[in-house]
Amino acid sequence: MARSRPDTLTDALPGLRRVLRRFAPYLRPHRAVLTGATAALIGATLMRLLEPWPLKFVIDRVVPASLAGTGGSGVTALDTMTLLTLCALGLVAIIGLRALFQYLSTIGYAVVGSRVLTEVRSDLFRHLQGLSLGFHTRSKTGDLTMRLIGDVGMLKETAVTAALPLAANVLVLLGMIVVMLVLDWQLALIALLPLPVLWLCSIRAGKKIQTVSRKQRKVEGDMAATAAEAMASMRTVQALSIEDRAAESFVSANGKSLADGVKAKRIAAGLERLVDLLVACAIALVLYFGTLQVLRGRLTPGDLLVFITYLKATFRPIRSYAKYSSRLAKASAAGERVVQLLDEEPEIRDRPGAMPAPAYAGRIAFEGVTFGYGADKPTLEGFSLDIAPGTNVALTGPSGAGKSTLAGLLLRLYDPSGGRIAIDGQNIRDVTLTSLRRQIGLVPQETVLFRGSLAENIALGAGREVSPEQIEAAARLANAHDFIAALPDGYGAQVAERGASLSAGQRQRIAIARAALRDCPILIFDEPTTGLDSSNESTVTEAIWRLARGRTSLLITHDLSQAARADRILFLEAGRIAEEGTHADLLARGGRYARLWALQGRGQGGGALRAVAG
Repeated sequence: MARSRPDTLTDALPGLRRVLRRFAPYLRPHRAVLTGATAALIGATLMRLLEPWPLKFVIDRVVPASLAGTGGSGVTALDTMTLLTLCALGLVAIIGLRALFQYLSTIGYAVVGSRVLTEVRSDLFRHLQGLSLGFHTRSKTGDLTMRLIGDVGMLKETAVTAALPLAANVLVLLGMIVVMLVLDWQLALIALLPLPVLWLCSIRAGKKIQTVSRKQRKVEGDMAATAAEAMASMRTVQALSIEDRAAESFVSANGKSLADGVKAKRIAAGLERLVDLLVACAIALVLYFGTLQVLRGRLTPGDLLVFITYLKATFRPIRSYAKYSSRLAKASAAGERVVQLLDEEPEIRDRPGAMPAPAYAGRIAFEGVTFGYGADKPTLEGFSLDIAPGTNVALTGPSGAGKSTLAGLLLRLYDPSGGRIAIDGQNIRDVTLTSLRRQIGLVPQETVLFRGSLAENIALGAGREVSPEQIEAAARLANAHDFIAALPDGYGAQVAERGASLSAGQRQRIAIARAALRDCPILIFDEPTTGLDSSNESTVTEAIWRLARGRTSLLITHDLSQAARADRILFLEAGRIAEEGTHADLLARGGRYARLWALQGRGQGGGALRAVAG
């Protein structure tokens, strides 16, 4: 979802406002803490405004009275040392209260920020899982991970280390301007002369930093994608000796990120130095004209001291902006990336009024289904198929014929552009996604295991609480119990990332155990024996047909010896059914299936099916 790049800081700040507006529902439950933190922030601001006044009192009242050797009235009638002590204690009390209020506001905002962004990250993860497979196919996994972890983390950090101090300084700025205008509006206007110049410079610098930061976040997302791809494919990278190529791609992106980071820092540093220069000019003007006012008796020396003290603090928000501008710009870019994902609408979702699916018997019907992955020729066009409950159907044919596409459509990983798919006569789009998928078991070609124990991985697909006995029964059905029991920790053995500690055959048996525990009326086996040796293939095949007994099943395979055991074989070609029947029927016809069976029988295996197109 492309968005136009902001041209000015005024355009960039709405990005932050849009982020805050999107996060507003998360803030509402924390209104009490936010109110308390804001009250503490205002208290800290008031204490900061009071800080120079004890010193003003000493210069204007205590020192003249001491030099004159006479007491005054009221408080100044007290002993000089007593007055000094009171002023010193007052200053300590003011600074102590300011520190307390600042601590409370910082903790309050930090707690709210952490809670809100923790909820945002959890919801973002759930939202990502709910986005359609087409979105994930188009996206880079590393970039999505960067948004989920890095961008949300940057928002967390910036909320406390940059946004909060900047907000506090803005309050101090407003308060000090008011006090300065009350003391002497003419001198106040002279003091604030550089402010418009600073604001214009900040807008220009902010625009540049925002642009550079957005580019940097994108580059860092590409870096994360490159790293994730290389780490996930380390076996292939090392086997092909392409470490240098992978490193070159990463180093190139890393260098771009470095250049963008240095550029942003250079712009921010230039703005900081400009602020220092203009602050010096403002102080010089106030010192000159303020001293003239003191000599004319229109101001006291203490008033001039307050003016100069306030003046240095008045420009602190601009200086702070220069200091934090890079971080705030990165936070704005990170927030936009997070909001962009949260606003991404799933292509596949429940229709309004969708109902939970009833318990299926397993009759499947594809009725005039048309579907394509892009704007090119559709993979399926007007495809129709009817499968009776409890039938084992094998889908075979050349690669790209539409076999896995049928499985994806049945699971509603995609929706057809024409026609409909029905189970037991009901359109699958009329039922909720969750209730549909809970009644379909999948054994994929590449089984992915997750962090945790083997027992947890088997129970993962059940969708309900299961007992250790049920897990073991499913493992026995899948011919997995023996190898699991032989492990030192048995079912409690921890699985390495993506199941790397297990062989391909063992992972497939875990997948079959998952499907068995799921206890679905419909099963999909997508190339379940590809890449297995003969021993593992035999074990997995036995488990597959044991699980498929009495259920409607789709077996997608290039191995015709697997397909031969099915009740019904469909030979697909270019998105249509080229041949259909039992194994014996298809051999008797002497068509393409029979020719490929003969090729595989001569030892050419499933590769013959993939190689021969006509």
